[in-house]
Amino acid sequence: MSIFALGIELDAEGSHRAAWRRAGHAPSESLGGRVLKRRVAAAENAGFTFVTFDDSIVPPAGDIRGRVDAVNRASFVAATTSTIGLVAVVGTTYAEPFHTSSQLATLDYSSRGRAGWIPARVPGPAAARAWGRPEITEPSDLDREQRDSITVARDLWDSWEDDAVIRDYASGRFLDRNKLHYVDFEGESFKVKGPAIVPRPPQGQLVVFGTEADRDQVDVVLVQDDTPRETPGTGLTFVEIDVTLDTPGASAAARLDDLNSHSVAPATSRLEYAGSAAGLVDLLTDLAAKFDGVRVFPTVVDEDLPALARYVLPQLFTSGVAHRPVAGATLRSNLGLARPANRYESA
Repeated sequence: MSIFALGIELDAEGSHRAAWRRAGHAPSESLGGRVLKRRVAAAENAGFTFVTFDDSIVPPAGDIRGRVDAVNRASFVAATTSTIGLVAVVGTTYAEPFHTSSQLATLDYSSRGRAGWIPARVPGPAAARAWGRPEITEPSDLDREQRDSITVARDLWDSWEDDAVIRDYASGRFLDRNKLHYVDFEGESFKVKGPAIVPRPPQGQLVVFGTEADRDQVDVVLVQDDTPRETPGTGLTFVEIDVTLDTPGASAAARLDDLNSHSVAPATSRLEYAGSAAGLVDLLTDLAAKFDGVRVFPTVVDEDLPALARYVLPQLFTSGVAHRPVAGATLRSNLGLARPANRYESA
């Protein structure tokens, strides 16, 4: 049975810069844990397969110029959730991949195998200043750091074999050192010896999302139009969509007009949908015949998420287009991805 996965981006108040003006709480609560926990719980109860958290070392571009680190946000809600995948954006430009891989492996443990990663290039002088590094300006160099970071993270996740931890209290042996491996990576920007400081994650390898430029290294390719692609091997392809829905209090068009009167709508290359829930159900049903899933960007989280939960996802579940994730299963399993063998153990 094919799986059509439903993801939702829950960064900030929504994809529109003025979304905070229509939020269901005071602006002072925008970065608080209570709001985050409530929204992730609502997405899980609705039946979303995974939630994503955007991030960058550079402040966001909206009216709210701050955010909490994506891995911290995902870790905060890990213990209070049981089915939904928690996917964090972590930049690869200038960052140390050893630390990135450790953070993400730890998130996979705290979520009991429901973690994912969106590696992101971070161009511009502001990011270089924040890291205290010379600016990387060439696109090819940004691509190289992205490629090397994904390679090192994946190597480090495999640097402990699954049964490397012994925990033999009687003999006092807790590790089999023969089942820890050095990755011995040397690139243009960094060297990593390894092994990791965190045992192999519960999923073996976290689910890695990326763009078409990263296709050879990721499990899920995120695209921004509805043109079908050939997906090599067992990889998946998800479409990204900006969504503004009619609500009981206002039409999608009226809501957008109100937001745009306060701030210019952000430029986006994603698919855009504005209208009734029934129309979105039809669109997603059509996309399910060509793609493996979607990632929805609600224009205003506190208005569009309840509408999605009440009027859209139930129709997709009833028709069999999509299915709720299984409680206790890993994110890989809920996406139909097999747990990969450890490369060192196979060797």
